[in-house]
Amino acid sequence: MRVIEDVAALPDTVGEVWGPTDWQTVDQQRVSSFADVTNDHQWIHVDAERAATDSPFGGTIAHGALTLSLCTSMVAELVRVQNAKSVINLGFDRVRFNGTVPTGSRLRGSAEVRDVRRIPGGYRVVARMTMSSDRSPRPVCVADQIFAVIPDEAAAPA
Repeated sequence: MRVIEDVAALPDTVGEVWGPTDWQTVDQQRVSSFADVTNDHQWIHVDAERAATDSPFGGTIAHGALTLSLCTSMVAELVRVQNAKSVINLGFDRVRFNGTVPTGSRLRGSAEVRDVRRIPGGYRVVARMTMSSDRSPRPVCVADQIFAVIPDEAAAPA
């Protein structure tokens, strides 16, 4: 994990690559739970029997949105800013799904800091997240994640 001692040092991190994270397993229970939360019960995600015979992938696969959503928890595993009061996910740009994530795959992520700008009350950070799978030679998802880092003025270094 990259520890940044002060929010004001964020601009100095542009160009750094953080990671990779530990592996996370995307099992059928996780995929099915995501389907329940999003009301996306397409058979290719939740019907293992049908997916085994009718899917071009030979089984169920994770939702692209599930894969993308894991970026947020992976960033939290990659970096900690000591005097940040909050880190707010502002969304994603340039999302690309370069491959499927078969159920049972393991994923991990890394982030390249692409841009850091001052905004009112803090900093806007853009990190290019690259999600790798243990079942694919190329990344399965690449997305620019944008978040705001708000300093805790009371905790700022003297």
